[in-house]
Order: sequence, then structure tokens, then C-alpha cells
Amino acid sequence: MSALFEPCTLRSLTIPNRVWMAPMCQYSAADTGPDTGVAGDWHFTHYTTRAVGGSGLILQEATAVSPEGRISPYDLGLWNDRQAESLSRITRFVTDLGAVPGIQLTHAGRKSSVDRPWLGNRPLDAGSGGWRPEGPSEVPYSPAHQVPAAMSEERIAEVTAQFARAARRALDAGFKVAEIHGAHGYLLGQFLSPVSNRRTDAYGGDHAGRTRFPLEVVDAVRAVWPSELPLFFRISATEWLPDGGWTIEDTVRFTADLRAHGVDLLDVSSGGNVPGVEIPLRPGYQVPFAARVRAGTGMPVAAVGLITEPEHAEGIVASGEADAVLLGRQLLRDPYWPRRAARELSASGAELPPQYRRAA
Repeated sequence: MSALFEPCTLRSLTIPNRVWMAPMCQYSAADTGPDTGVAGDWHFTHYTTRAVGGSGLILQEATAVSPEGRISPYDLGLWNDRQAESLSRITRFVTDLGAVPGIQLTHAGRKSSVDRPWLGNRPLDAGSGGWRPEGPSEVPYSPAHQVPAAMSEERIAEVTAQFARAARRALDAGFKVAEIHGAHGYLLGQFLSPVSNRRTDAYGGDHAGRTRFPLEVVDAVRAVWPSELPLFFRISATEWLPDGGWTIEDTVRFTADLRAHGVDLLDVSSGGNVPGVEIPLRPGYQVPFAARVRAGTGMPVAAVGLITEPEHAEGIVASGEADAVLLGRQLLRDPYWPRRAARELSASGAELPPQYRRAA
């Protein structure tokens, strides 16, 4: 038996295997007019192809809870019903194909209002289609980025409500997993880190202050997300700084809080809040962080980061370092990686659609 192709049950939801698609922005939505943030043919093809390819859980890219929460003007959104309707088409077909549809809800904070990566990822001001970002403090991500507006406590409450409204729409659109994005230097991660959060009010200062807003978002989403369905949280386990910043020890401590507030699985990544840091890239370089969280808290975890070979992925799950693996760029290169892995591991659990079985 293959551990990688064993079902995974969280609350009452069973995911057919433990090879999951990581959220990856496509920067392919319309940026103006009534179709702003609406999913189109590219998104439908992109996500359903990976479901045909055998991924047990399809986690949709970072989807903004408000217009100003987008990373770029071309991101998907979930602040209106038209956007939700466009996603329903995707979730229906993903479900029909035997996979579980999930969604990552986000607000980009001080890292918002940038161009598409293949156009340089340059910051955009109001004159070039952008807007002024917001964040915990008036600390820009880099010298090239705009200085964000420091959020008032009233604005923090508004954004918390936006996360809850987006979660309701996600449920109506057919998603079965909701993931709150607290990683890679986006808004909730900005509040967690002392590098970007210089506040002196109740939302800054010590660990309890800096984790307050993310936990309020978790509570707001959990309140509208059905008790029988799982809630994930994505986190950067470390900022890779030699001194200061958010650390793996902070992550383990915060994970206990997340679990107490109703989070069912931690999606463990790293970095993204500080530019120019040195990250020791190697296969599975973030897996030890996931293993540390799982061992220290008992929280189910998913590991991500340069996991490209079936035997490596199998070993991560079989050894108990993580409960699942999330594949990102590898699924861009090979949408059918899960089916190839099942063959190489002599595993069942990634049956071909009947239309393709003559090729088995």
C-alpha cells in the first residue's frame, strides 16, 4: 500500500489521496468592468486538468476578499456574486472528476498593486492601474514599493468581515476546503512579523498582539464555514532571517492557537515577507518545518517546496513528517504527475477517467 494514495479525512470530508495541488496565482482575470476578478476559460482549463491528472485536492489560487486585497489587478476575486458564479462552473467539474475543490482566501496588504510577474512584477500606482496598498504599519515591502496606509482598528474589522463574506460565497460556489492565506508576506503574515508590524496598539507589540488579527479572521471564517468541513491556514514557518523576524518557534506556538480556534490543517511554507533573504533551496527544504509543527502540536500538516519525485513524496507521508504533500510548479510542468506517481509506486487511488482507460 502507498501512504501517498491513502485517503485523508478531515472532519467529515474525505480527500481521495494525499497529493494536493498548491495554490498558484495565474494573473489571468479581467482587470476592469463587470468581469473584474471573474474566472474565465483559462482558470477552468487549468484547474480541471489537474483534477483529471489525479490530484486529490485542488486548492485554487490566492483569491482576493476585496479589490484592494488583490496582489495584482489580474487576480481572481470573491467579493461579489458574479465572481462566485464563475467559480461554480469549476467546482462542479472538479467534483465530478473525483477531486475536492478548495480555495485560498487572501488579502495582499502591502504587497498588493503589482504587475504580472512576466511583465516584471513592478509596483503599480493609481496612474498605471494600481492603488495604494494597506498594511499593519507604514513600512513598504521594498524601496520600490509604495508606502502602505496603516490600517485603523475599524479597517481591520472591515477586512475581517470581508474574509467572512468571501468564505460564505466560496461555500455557495461549491468549495469544500477553505484556506486562509497567512504566508509569503501577505496581509495576515505582515501582522504576524515584527519586521512589518510596528504597531503599538492591541494589534502589535508582543506575540499575542501580532497574532490577534489573524486569529480574528480565523474566528470569522470558522463561524460561517460549516462545522463538518475543514479549514486550513497557510503560514511561512520562518522568514529566514539570522536575527529577529518570525521563526519556527513562533510558528509552533501560533499553531496551538490556530488549532484551538478551529483550524484543521497547517499548510507550511516559508519566506516572502522580507526581500533579498538567502533561502537554502534543495528538494524538500521546507519539510522539516512541517514535521516540527506536527511533532510539536499534533496539528495535521501539508508540506510543500521542491517535492518533485514520487518516492520522495511517498517517504514524507509514510514517515509521518506530513499528512499530505502540496505540489506547485511540478504540476505546472506535469499536470498528470499524481497518475505517474501512482504507477511508479504501484499504488491504486488515481484511477483514470473512463474516457482514458483504453490508454492504461
